[in-house]
Amino acid sequence: MKKQIYQIASLLFAMAIVNSSFAQDTTQKVIEGRRNDKSQYKKPYIILISADGFRSDFTELYDAKFLKSISQTGVRAKFMTPSFPSLTFPNHYSIVTGLYPAHHGLVDNTYFDKTSGLEYRMGNPKMVQDGKWYGGTPLWVLAEQQKMLSASFYWVGSEADIQNIRPTYYYVYNEKIDIKGRIKAVKDWLSLPEDLRPHMITFYFPQVDHEAHTYGPNDKHVEEAVQFVDSSVNALQAELATLNLPINYIFVSDHGMTKVDNDSTLSMPIAIDTAAFKVPWGDALIHLYAKDPSKIQSTYDALKKDSTISVYKLEETPDYWHSKTSDDKYHRLGDLIVTPKLPKVFNFSTRKTTLGKHGFDNHLNDMRATFLAWGPAFKKGMSIENFENVNVYPIIANILGLEYNEANIDGKLNVLKTILQPSPLTMKASKNY
Repeated sequence: MKKQIYQIASLLFAMAIVNSSFAQDTTQKVIEGRRNDKSQYKKPYIILISADGFRSDFTELYDAKFLKSISQTGVRAKFMTPSFPSLTFPNHYSIVTGLYPAHHGLVDNTYFDKTSGLEYRMGNPKMVQDGKWYGGTPLWVLAEQQKMLSASFYWVGSEADIQNIRPTYYYVYNEKIDIKGRIKAVKDWLSLPEDLRPHMITFYFPQVDHEAHTYGPNDKHVEEAVQFVDSSVNALQAELATLNLPINYIFVSDHGMTKVDNDSTLSMPIAIDTAAFKVPWGDALIHLYAKDPSKIQSTYDALKKDSTISVYKLEETPDYWHSKTSDDKYHRLGDLIVTPKLPKVFNFSTRKTTLGKHGFDNHLNDMRATFLAWGPAFKKGMSIENFENVNVYPIIANILGLEYNEANIDGKLNVLKTILQPSPLTMKASKNY
């Protein structure tokens, strides 16, 4: 019965993704009536670029010539550590809020909210666009609150009415707009008059993640995707160079990728009674939400005997996961968290799963993400050690001269402040904003 339930759930999830891909909205959304305050006119510009799944070693492994070259004239980290879990939605949102997932609410791509009893799914457009699921203050919200316009060519949360605010210019996620059209849109934004020109822009590439999932990280298809991203970023910055604006670029990824055993996968552990637990879909980890709290200890004890998995009560999770009960601000972490031992991975459907996966312990080498930055705000030819992705937020706010309360985020300005050029526009985080 459990297997049949998960087969049906998997089919419904797949159908939702397929259905959402048919009627894709490719029109630009514009929030009318907004203007930059005059105090923002001469501020720098930031383009925050994410290449999903672009593991920290892919630049060299697949000879990304532009990114290798630009890293010599800007700043490059050895790697950037994603937040746990090393999944797309939690990490993209951590980068733009400076918060760990349990602190901003997106604790997984799919999870249960204990307060409402509802299940959030990244494949559900209505939920994705509903601001109630998103805590923290994303960079575009921070900018708009201070009368600085923002724009998004995709980012997790950018379609949602977070604190009743969306970017002034944005697109609903779709994969129909080609790269030339996307570059043109960004150039058009930055060609607007000063009062209408966005200073904070996000830009997203899905290709590397798609190919690395399907074929594994060590495949020709991934190399081609890396080359596409590399040439596209080169084309973007070359096109925008003609505008003679102080544009700064930050190129990141949300996580890495690893090869798994997709021939001999793990089914739902026999110790998990789905009559006693809600179990959202997962492959690199699963959250167990107790319908009957009296079953937690016995289920935990039984799962501990399974040598193919690891099971955690929240108080046992590694400190660097920031996933303990005290971290669970929105009550969305499972009562138990279960992870497979690599190269094993969970698969609760009859369909063969993909060869490449992420979502595992964020300190594993293969989960490491990428960080590059270049432009007038950044020092030249600087290499730095690894750091956590929550520290990107205060650096961007600092460059743009946006005030924020450092006590309300997990990122710290001092972690990356040394990568910045001395500038009268850089400032300390406000303690009273």
